Parts: sequence; C-alpha cells; structure tokens
Amino acid sequence: MAETVNSFKLFGFEISRAKDNKSIKSVVPPRDDDGAGYVTATTPGYGGYGGGHYGTYMNMEGDDSKDNAQLILKYRGSAMHPEADAAIEDIVNEAITASDTKPCVMVNSDNVKVSSSIKKQIAEEFDNIYNMLNFKELGHDIFRRWYVDGRLYHHLIVDETNPTAGIQEIRYIDAMKIRKVKQIKKETDKETGAKIVKKVDEFYIYQEKPGSQASAVRMSADSISYITSGLLDENRRKIVSYLHKALKPITQLRMMEDSLVIYRLARAPERRMFYIDVGNLPRGKAEQYMKDIMAKYRNKLVYDAKTGEIRDDRKHMSMLEDFWLPRREGGRGTEISTLPGGENLGQIEDIIYFQKRLYRSLNVPMNRLEQEQQFSLGRATEISRDELKFQKFIDRLRNRFSMLFYEILKKQLILKNIITEEDWNSWKHDLNVDYLRDNHFSELKEAELLREKVQTLDQISNYVGEYFSKEWVQKNVLLFSDDEINQMNKDITAAQADAEPDQGDLQ
Repeated sequence: MAETVNSFKLFGFEISRAKDNKSIKSVVPPRDDDGAGYVTATTPGYGGYGGGHYGTYMNMEGDDSKDNAQLILKYRGSAMHPEADAAIEDIVNEAITASDTKPCVMVNSDNVKVSSSIKKQIAEEFDNIYNMLNFKELGHDIFRRWYVDGRLYHHLIVDETNPTAGIQEIRYIDAMKIRKVKQIKKETDKETGAKIVKKVDEFYIYQEKPGSQASAVRMSADSISYITSGLLDENRRKIVSYLHKALKPITQLRMMEDSLVIYRLARAPERRMFYIDVGNLPRGKAEQYMKDIMAKYRNKLVYDAKTGEIRDDRKHMSMLEDFWLPRREGGRGTEISTLPGGENLGQIEDIIYFQKRLYRSLNVPMNRLEQEQQFSLGRATEISRDELKFQKFIDRLRNRFSMLFYEILKKQLILKNIITEEDWNSWKHDLNVDYLRDNHFSELKEAELLREKVQTLDQISNYVGEYFSKEWVQKNVLLFSDDEINQMNKDITAAQADAEPDQGDLQ
C-alpha cells in the first residue's frame, strides 16, 4: 500500500527534550522492534533532509493478509471461534483479576530511590491514569483487545494552552486506523561518501477511513500511547498477535466441524432403494413410468421450524432422498430395500485432536478444555506442570502489558514537572506494576513453597552452627535476599530486646 501524506505540523503535543550532543555515526537506522514502517527523506538540496512530501510502501506478507487492517480483521474473526474465545477468556481472566475492594493493578515504587513526596505523587498520578482508562470496568476488554490485535493505541489528550495540567483524557484508537512511522534523515559523510543516519523522527499516521489518502493525519509520538505484543514475524518486520500461530489450528478446526456436520446430515438417516420393474417398455415410456411411480410414493413433507407447520417441498430435490433404479424384464421384479445410515457417527476423536492443538498453540493447559473438571485445591505438587507453565506465560503477558501504564505515567509525570526524562530513565527499571492475583492459586503455591522450606529447615536445624551457618541457611534454604536477611535480623533483635525484662522491673 503506497501512500503519500503532507508534511505539515504534527497534530498533538510534544515534550521538549534536551539536545543530545553525541556524535554517533551509522548507516543502519535504530531498530526498536515495534513494527514501525521506515521511510527516508530524500528532498534534494538540503543534505538529504525531507520536506514537503514523503512516500512509504507498506507490504504485509503472509496468507491473504495484505496490510495491517486485513491482518487485524483476521485475528478478530479467529477470536470469535467458540473454542478460541474460551481459551482467550481463560488467558484474560487469569491476567486481569477483578475485585470489588481492590484495584486490578497497582504501582510499586518501593525500590525507586526518590523522596517519599515524589513516591506519593507517582502513586496519585497512577491512580488518575487508572481512572481515566476506567480500568476497573474496562480492564478485561482493554487487555483482550491488546492480546487479540497484538497492538494497542490510545490518544493522550492534553490542553496545549496549559500542558502542566497533564493528561486530561485517554481515548482508545482502533488499531486498523493508525500506524507508527519512522522517518530517516540521512546526510552524506564527507570522508567516506556513505549515507549516514542523522536523525530518526517518529510519528503516527491516523486515517479515519483506512486506505483513504485524503483523511491521513500525522500525529506526534508523544500524544500517542503505543504498546505491542513484542512478537515479530520471521522477517522481524511486522508485529503479530499472540493468536498468529493459532490461525491455522482455528481454520482446521472450523473446517473439521463443518465437514462433520455435513457428514452427519448426509449419512445419519436411513434411505430406501426402489428397484422398479419396467419390463420391456421403451426407454421413453420407461422413464415416464419411473417418474409416475416416484411422484406417487415420494414423501416430501417437511417440518418448518420457524412456523411450526408441515409443508410440501416436492419441487426441491434433496440429498437425503430415496434412490429409484429401473430394472428390466428378467429381473426379480419390483423390490424395496433399506440403505442403512452411517455408522460410528459419535466418534469425534479428530475434533478433539484439533481442539487440543488449538489450546496448545495458545499455551492454555489441556485440562481447561474439559470444563467439567474442577480445579483442585490440594497440595501444590498435585498441580500440573502445564498450570505452572501457564502461570509463567501469564506473568510474561502482564510484564509486556505493563508498558501501557509505564508509557502514560512517564508522560504524565514529565508534563506535570514532577520528574524529568533523565530522572525517568535512571529509575524506570525499579518501578513495578503489581497485578491482583488469583487468591486460590497464589495462596496455594506460596503456602506449599513455605511448607517445603520449613520442613527442610527442620531437618537440618540440628546441624546449624556446626556444619551450616545461619546466613547460609537463610540464603540457600529460605532463599532470602541480602536485604531480607538484614531486615529479618533487625526484627529478631528488636523482638528479643522487647521480650527481655527491664532491669528496673527486676529490682
């Protein structure tokens, strides 16, 4: 899809940044693995810098998907399949746990080395973002859109006359109507003559009607929140959804179910075979005689499920009709026999196979396919390995989805002059987003792990101080970190001091 868009002033706000004075030369543009399309500014006369217009060619490969819109429609259509929808709901319900008393997600800034006042402001702004997204009611839908589409866009609306007031509203953008573009500005190196990447500008192209060049609007990168699945195709050029590897199993399952229905309809009923003795009648008279017999004995009364009436459908031929075969003189005369219906119609092993293959492609445990099976609250050792793998998969999804909150929170804090971009880059990895977890599974796992540690500690307690040090036991058996060990020792010392009787009381 080739497209040309005017290079006017970008729509939306931009955050002012300090100029980077680093002089790093490269002929290769930076790669962020975000699926953005690269365009090159080639306006002559100004060192290769672009102006006026630019052109880009977006080609989405694979199957019949020609562009992003068609690929996303394919994902959404596949997600509506009943088995795929059930698997996706299991994933979303595990990732986003709803609660009437607690928020679904919370920010954790304990490890961030800033003042308590800034931590309080971070928590307040996170709550504002949580409310602007209406995440308590729409968190499930937001996560599902991101999971199915493989990307998620939001427009951050700011009062440009008063940017320090921060983000005023967050609006969802359909992924089919917007895409990210990176414009490469190059200049010729005087020493080598190579085209050196001078600058890479990022912006978004919004189209109310995809494919219409007249409706294209360039939007600034700061005014858009954009997160992806993190998955790329084999060429590492295109963002794909988590449903991408399940497209083939979904198609195969749908085809198998349709063929099964057709086979049931065609082979389930018994049909009769009429052998009509036409004697030595000529061909024309024999055919007419056959038609008269067929019209006389044919049963074409059908039941109309919409109206509840019995109606005659003699003008239509059916694949379930009886067979009428002529028999010449010398045969056994007119005969009626019964053709039995199909056997083994209840076997659906092939359907179950493709259902399991679909669940396997989506990383959902097989036991969740049988809905009648209940989740056992026994020992953690009884939890299947698939459930543990599934929980790790959910944790990876949560970590990736947390980019939504990081992106918006960063821009909100910078706009309100709470922090600078340099501050954010220095401690962004210490900031965490905690998700509300399923109480049953989490408590079960933590309790069982603690039980195993205590049992091991009890078995080696007689050897502590002789063969094992207390610190070694804390690190290798209880798996405490250095900070936890220090804090635990302080708490134990304080508790012992409080328990000792005061000397004044003894006198």
